[in-house]
Amino acid sequence: MSLKMYMTTVTSCRKTKSQQNEMLRILDTQGVQYEIVDISLDKSILGEMREKAGNPSAGPPQLFSGDKYIGSFEQLMDAVEDGNLDQFLEVKK
Repeated sequence: MSLKMYMTTVTSCRKTKSQQNEMLRILDTQGVQYEIVDISLDKSILGEMREKAGNPSAGPPQLFSGDKYIGSFEQLMDAVEDGNLDQFLEVKK
């Protein structure tokens, strides 16, 4: 399965931009391969992300392993702090 990061390239929200950049930095630093899915390209992609996450108000960034929901930025940061990043990501480097 491949890791997918749902994010947006069009936002004026500093918090979203900061979280996305930090998530990308962590994934890149760990050498994890991932695919970016830009929800700003089509509104249906946002709906798809929310449906897969099981949360009608979920916002970017969100992580998925294939179609399986892994978690949000906050959950990623918890995994980093707990030293469980590899287990959280469920992917092989």
